[in-house]
Amino acid sequence: MAETANSGIGMPQLDISTFSNQIFWLVVTMVVLYYVMSRVALPRIAAVLADRRGTITSDIAAAEEYKLKAQQAEEAYNKALADARAEANRIVEAAKAEMQAELDVQIAKADAEISAKSAESERRIREIRYSEMELVTEVSKDVTNDILRVFDAKADSRSVTAAVNARLKGGA
Repeated sequence: MAETANSGIGMPQLDISTFSNQIFWLVVTMVVLYYVMSRVALPRIAAVLADRRGTITSDIAAAEEYKLKAQQAEEAYNKALADARAEANRIVEAAKAEMQAELDVQIAKADAEISAKSAESERRIREIRYSEMELVTEVSKDVTNDILRVFDAKADSRSVTAAVNARLKGGA
């Protein structure tokens, strides 16, 4: 008996007497599994894959559209920037021209004032020279008369005036 207990069959799956029963249930299980997989699980998996594929395709299309919009926005930005720079340059040039025109007016006004003051100064210088020449002439006559008196020389005022005038004019 000990031998019968030790000589047991072993694993029941490997018992030849139950192979037909095991094969039957294997086939039934495979058919049921195939039916469940083909009717329930695989359609759901296919639907999920199709949804993913559709989502990925629409996302790629949206990304391409956004990329195109971004390029258009960048081009619009660059154009606006160039336009703004051109407008700024135009404003700067206009301001320069306006300032130059104002400067020209101020320079012309200053030149006119300088010319007027210069003419006035020249007129005053001529007056001063003329009055100085008269003073020099008078002083020269007085000095000449004083010198003649010191040397006890006699000369009339006409000859003294003629001599002083001749000398002042560069004569001998």
